[in-house]
Amino acid sequence: MSVALVLFGSLVAGLAIGIPIAVAIGMSVLISFLFVDMPLAAMAQRMYASVNSFTLLAIPFFMLAGSLMETGGMSRRLVRFANSIVGTLAGGLAHVQVLASCFFAALSGSSPATTAAIGSALIPEMKRKGYPPEFSAAVQSISGTIGTIIPPSIPMVVYGVVANESIGKLFAAGFIPGLIYGGSFMVLIYFISKKRGYVSAEKFSGKECWVSFKEAIWALLVPIIILGGIYSGIFTPTEAGAVAAVYGLFAGVVIYKELNLKNIADVFAKSATNTAMVLLIISASSAFSWIMTVKGVASLVGGWFAAMSGGPVIFLLLAILLLLFMGCFMETIASVLIVTPVLLPVAKSLAIDPILFGIVVVMTLSLGMSTPPVGENLYIAASIAGISFEDLLKNIWPFIIAAILVILLITFVPGIALFLPNLFY
Repeated sequence: MSVALVLFGSLVAGLAIGIPIAVAIGMSVLISFLFVDMPLAAMAQRMYASVNSFTLLAIPFFMLAGSLMETGGMSRRLVRFANSIVGTLAGGLAHVQVLASCFFAALSGSSPATTAAIGSALIPEMKRKGYPPEFSAAVQSISGTIGTIIPPSIPMVVYGVVANESIGKLFAAGFIPGLIYGGSFMVLIYFISKKRGYVSAEKFSGKECWVSFKEAIWALLVPIIILGGIYSGIFTPTEAGAVAAVYGLFAGVVIYKELNLKNIADVFAKSATNTAMVLLIISASSAFSWIMTVKGVASLVGGWFAAMSGGPVIFLLLAILLLLFMGCFMETIASVLIVTPVLLPVAKSLAIDPILFGIVVVMTLSLGMSTPPVGENLYIAASIAGISFEDLLKNIWPFIIAAILVILLITFVPGIALFLPNLFY
């Protein structure tokens, strides 16, 4: 208990004074090591060992692939194709935001990247068409969370490594929930738009749909190549990331001709920076989880959950509440690394499928990217829209409620998430 108080107390204190999440986690681990008089060399060894993983190579590859595809013009073509399909509905461009985010999620695996790529293209256009910037920013913020649910997903890779579960199964399990997730937002957008009078002036054009489809076909092939290669056994999820990066480079240079030496260098530099940040979070969080396990904190918290739950339904509800709370304050990957060793053993003891539990963990923590006070998607969308954080919050709550309802649906109707994994494996 004393170790738990030191570990979590120092982490909360670090976050409260605004220390970056990776540093705050590392600081709490360092203080805990000193408190229990453990050699600091063990901390360094755990941090190194946690990122010395072939599977985790998927993270820099998918990050690079997403950046290459965004800079190489794929995101813009996906937006045009999405607009040709759903742009005529009430609240047309808001529907485009959701559908384009679903498309881009299959390229990037990152929630902030999806928010930035699609938001930069659509939020200014929505402002020009008369949509309130608070509404368009709210839609983009919540749509960005689809980026970590529809495969490939970086948090799913991390969960798979920690839980020792098949990343291919996790990718398959995220596909249908991601589509339902996006579909729920589109239903909500339709009713809000009808009520507020956001009527689209565009008319459906079969010619525009065909032309935009032909332009976007190279981007639309990415998820088919990635997932088809994984499920056919041609390559592993890690190798799929490398294939996606090479494909993105080829398409941007040879097909769309929008990548040149200057922006390729910028893409590689940006991807390297983002990768370093993510791996630092992973290494610090892994050391955090290790000391929790070694000193019995994980068993203590897990035992409390098991005693409180008394069954799988109550356990899952308590887990979702904890994950929603953590998502409000912590980055998704760090949270996955910290909660998985604590909650997964309890879930297994209650006969909850670990793949289903992984999808619930990723979906719930991903929602944290759009919940105050530290949701990164909120800040990205508000910055693009040129509005205050507070104005955005007034419009985000209906979408958060819809997201929670979908998470509960996926949790208690497990066949939705497990249909594809059971089909392919």
